[in-house]
Amino acid sequence: MLEAEEYRIPYRTVPAEAVQDELARLASAFEHALEELSTQGEWLKTNLGRDAASVFDWHVGVLKDQHLRDNIENLIKDKCAAAAYATSTVMLNYQRRFMQMTDPLLVERIRDVQDIEKRLMRHILGEAREDLAHLTKPAILVAHDLGPTQTAQLPDTKVIGVALDAGAATSHTAILLRSWGRPGVIGLNDVSTRVSGGDLVIIDGSNQLVIANPDDATLEEYRAQEVAYHKLSGELDELRDLPAVTKDGHRIMLHCNVEFPTESAVGVRKGGDGVGLYRTEFLFLRPEGPPSEEEQYEAYRQVIRGAEDRPVTIRTFDLGADKYTQQRQYEQERNPMLGLRSIRYSLQNLDMFKIQLRAILRASVHGNVRMMFPLICSLMEFRQAKMTVHDAMEDLEETGTDFNRNVSIGMMLETPAAAVQVKEFCREVGFVSIGTNDLIQYLLAVDRGNERVSQSFSGSHPAVLRSLRDVVRACTQAGIDCSLCGEMAGQPLYTLFLMGIGLRQLSMAPANIPEVKKLIRLVTTAQAQRIARRALSFDTERQVTNYLRDETRKVLPEDPI
Repeated sequence: MLEAEEYRIPYRTVPAEAVQDELARLASAFEHALEELSTQGEWLKTNLGRDAASVFDWHVGVLKDQHLRDNIENLIKDKCAAAAYATSTVMLNYQRRFMQMTDPLLVERIRDVQDIEKRLMRHILGEAREDLAHLTKPAILVAHDLGPTQTAQLPDTKVIGVALDAGAATSHTAILLRSWGRPGVIGLNDVSTRVSGGDLVIIDGSNQLVIANPDDATLEEYRAQEVAYHKLSGELDELRDLPAVTKDGHRIMLHCNVEFPTESAVGVRKGGDGVGLYRTEFLFLRPEGPPSEEEQYEAYRQVIRGAEDRPVTIRTFDLGADKYTQQRQYEQERNPMLGLRSIRYSLQNLDMFKIQLRAILRASVHGNVRMMFPLICSLMEFRQAKMTVHDAMEDLEETGTDFNRNVSIGMMLETPAAAVQVKEFCREVGFVSIGTNDLIQYLLAVDRGNERVSQSFSGSHPAVLRSLRDVVRACTQAGIDCSLCGEMAGQPLYTLFLMGIGLRQLSMAPANIPEVKKLIRLVTTAQAQRIARRALSFDTERQVTNYLRDETRKVLPEDPI
C-alpha cells in the first residue's frame, strides 16, 4: 500500500543559530532532487525515447525556479522556519494557485507539484519511507494516484500490478504504465481506502477487477489462470513471424497503434504488419510547447524506421477536449468532447497544422506512409484539410524539399455523421480508418471518461454493430481501403465479428497482436461470417456479448486472456 506520503514535520521553527543549517539542508535537498530527475530522465530517454522522458521536464523547471527557492529561503531566514515546514508551506501555496486555474491541464499540475514536494521532503527529513525501490518481493501497488516520478520507478521494482483511485487513460501515468506492460486498474474512486498494507490483492487487468483478500477458491482459480496465461504467452511468441491467415487462406493485416516513436519497433517484435495509427498529439503535450517541424520530422522518421519498411499511418494531431495544446484556454469549455477539438482545432490553427503536414510529407519519402485526419464530420472539413496539405506541398516545392506527392490521405471515421455519409466520403478519401472509441461514445451518447455511465459504453450495442457493418459494406462496394483502429480491434471478443463483416485490417496495441493473430489462424471466413450474421440479429447488448464470448471460447477454450 502506497500511502499519500504526507510527511510528518517534526518542528516548525528552529533557533536562530540553526538557520544556516536549515538553509544548507534545503540546498542539499534541491541538489539531490535534481540529480534524481536527471538519472530517471536519462533512463526514460534511453528506454522509451525523448517523448516519455519529457514527463520530467516541468519538474526540473520548477526545481530550477529561483523564485520558488527564494520564497522558501526567505521563510527560513525571516521566520526561523524549519526547512521542512518552509518547503511545505510554499509548495502548498503553489498548489492553491493551480487549483484556481480554469484550464484542466494546468489544474492537473497540482499532482506534479505534490510530487515535487514529496521529493524535496524526503531529502530534507531523511526519514526511511515506504519506497517502491525498497520492495524485496512481488507486490501490488495500491494508491490514490501515482505521480510521474513514482511511475518511472516501476521498471526497476517488484511491482507487478497497480490499482488507483484516480487517473485517466490519457494521463502520463497511464501512458507509461501501458508502455511498460504493467497491468493496471485505474479510476476506482476509493480502492486506497478499502485496501490496507499487507492485504492479499488480485489485479485482473483483463476484466478491470481488483479483489482484496480473496477466499481460497478464488485464489486457486486465479493462480490457475496465471499459469495458463504464462503458458499461452509462450505459445503466442512462437506466432511472431507467421501471418494472420485464416484456415481458408484469407490474410488479415494486423497493425499496431503507437503513441511514442520507439513503439513502432515494439509492434514489429510482436509480429505486427505495420503501424495503423500513430497518435501524434503526444508530441505536442510537452511543457516546452509544440515541437518544431524538424523535431516532428525526426519523430516520424523514427516511427517509419522502427516499422522496418512496413506501412505507417500517421494521424494529424487530435488535440482539444481533454488534451489542450500550448494555446491554453483560460475558460474551460462546457462540453469539451463536443467542442474545439481534433480537425476543428487544426483548421483554426493553420500555422501549427501546416508545420505538422510539412513534417509528415518530408518523412513520407522514407517509407510507405499514409496520413489521416481525426474526427471528420463533414465533407467540407475533409476538403479544407486536404487543401491545407496541398498548401504544405507548395511550401516544400518552393524550398526544393523532397516529399511524396502521391501520399495517400484518409480519414478517421469516428462520428455518426461520417458513418451516415460514408458513401459520399468514399468518393474523396484515399482510405477510411474506423475509430470505435469516439464512434461508440457519440453513437450511444456516453462519455467514455465518466465512471458513472461507463457501464453503458460498449461495442456490443446493436447500433454499434450495425453501423460498423454498414460502413465496411459501403467502403467495400466503393473499393476503398477500410480498417479499424479503435479498442475493439484488440479485443478477441470482437475479432470474429469484425472479420465476418468484411474487415481485413485491424490496428491495436502491440501487446494484443499475438492473441488476435492466434484466433484468426484457427477459423475460416465462413465461420466468421456466420457469427457476424447471428450477432447482428440480436437486439440487446447482453445477448451480443454472451454470444460472441461463447463463440470465441469454442475456438480458444483454454484462453485465459
